[in-house]
Amino acid sequence: MKSAVETLNPTRVRLTVEVPFEELKDSLDAAYKKINQQVTVKGFRKGKIPARIIDQRFGRGAVLEEAVNDALPKFYTEAVNEAELNVLGQPEVDITELKDGETLNFTAEVDIRPAIEIPDYSGIEVEVDAVEVSDEDVEKAVSDLRERFASTSPVERAAQDDDVVTLDLEAKVDGEVLEDGVASGVSYTIGSGELLDGIDDAVKGLEAGGETTFASELKGGSATGKEAEVTVKVTQVAARELPELDDEFAQLASEFDTLDELKADSRKRLENMKQYDQATQAQERVLEKLLELVEVPVPEKLLADEINTRKHNLEHHQLGQMGLDLAKYLEIQGKTEEEFDAETKEAAVKGIKTQFVLDELVNKEKLNVNQEELTEHLMRRAQSSGMSPDQFAQAVVEGGQVPMLVGEVARGKALAVVVEAATVKDTNGEVVDLDDDEDETAETVEAGTEDEATTEAEDKPEA
Repeated sequence: MKSAVETLNPTRVRLTVEVPFEELKDSLDAAYKKINQQVTVKGFRKGKIPARIIDQRFGRGAVLEEAVNDALPKFYTEAVNEAELNVLGQPEVDITELKDGETLNFTAEVDIRPAIEIPDYSGIEVEVDAVEVSDEDVEKAVSDLRERFASTSPVERAAQDDDVVTLDLEAKVDGEVLEDGVASGVSYTIGSGELLDGIDDAVKGLEAGGETTFASELKGGSATGKEAEVTVKVTQVAARELPELDDEFAQLASEFDTLDELKADSRKRLENMKQYDQATQAQERVLEKLLELVEVPVPEKLLADEINTRKHNLEHHQLGQMGLDLAKYLEIQGKTEEEFDAETKEAAVKGIKTQFVLDELVNKEKLNVNQEELTEHLMRRAQSSGMSPDQFAQAVVEGGQVPMLVGEVARGKALAVVVEAATVKDTNGEVVDLDDDEDETAETVEAGTEDEATTEAEDKPEA
């Protein structure tokens, strides 16, 4: 076999491959064997039909087609390896010549990872928010905790803000009661905004047994987005009672004996949260600066596939779970379809560039992923997915996604190298000393490379 490579642009090449006919022998034998098992010819046992009879009855062309389809992936892979190409996605294969007994010639156009030069990144400087926790922040955290320990008791008066009411609901659209538009015994805190628009004004002022009707646009269910006539009946009004902020509350709500100890712990927790947010902010801003320094051509087909994948995931997974379609989502976001498309393209471009640049850094810095790092990352991913580590690990192995996880950890380590070399200052001008955590950094990387399967696919070609 002979092959040659023609560079069409920085991200696409054309392979020209010439295969002597004798190198098709194994595939031809396999083709005859396969056809033998699929057909019957009178006078011959199944699987024992001579090749010349198959040629006469079914045509030599059918055998050649089967043989070529079997052989193409092997010859294509050999040509790719010989040229040391890092290919992306499926090739577009064109058989230019097939002469029985002589030769098989074909071309394959395929996207490749572009050659990337990583410049000196030690001069990167970024600014992040300072870690500052005010007394007001601590008071709010304690107040939020206090809200969680509120109790309720029924009252015989009209409902008002912050009361917990028990409701029976019935929704009609065009005069017809919806199948999923009836609910009883719904508990709702007035002012929380967790139910329907307009329900707060409707129920305030009603006592237990009171009933009213109001109009509201449905947020979910079979009639999402439609205007409905909602009848609501209040079956109970309960007042919320907050515990006193004292040492007794601290003992009730925490492991601490005094309110001062609880507040000190709340301050420490807030500081830790802000430090985590600061580290994430640093990683994101360093990554943005790094991408600005590197020229990264993006393959057109890869970009189109990535955009389609992101749209599909949004429409059929995220929005589907919320009972929304794309049009309603855009209306809620206040965006036009053109703005949405532009933002999706921008995010897809950034994701692809991020993966290319960090993969190049992995190679340049010779970064490896050990079993402990992979296991720790797997545990984190399992936790965020809501699955047990064993379930998540099984799903990863069965889906052939182990290389994807390895890539995430490796890219996280690569970004950590750049962050460590960069100068990070907070808004007070103080240099921030960030503790390296490659696995947390991997989470930052994942935000820009959501669908690696798109960029890593190397499917077999067919004629």
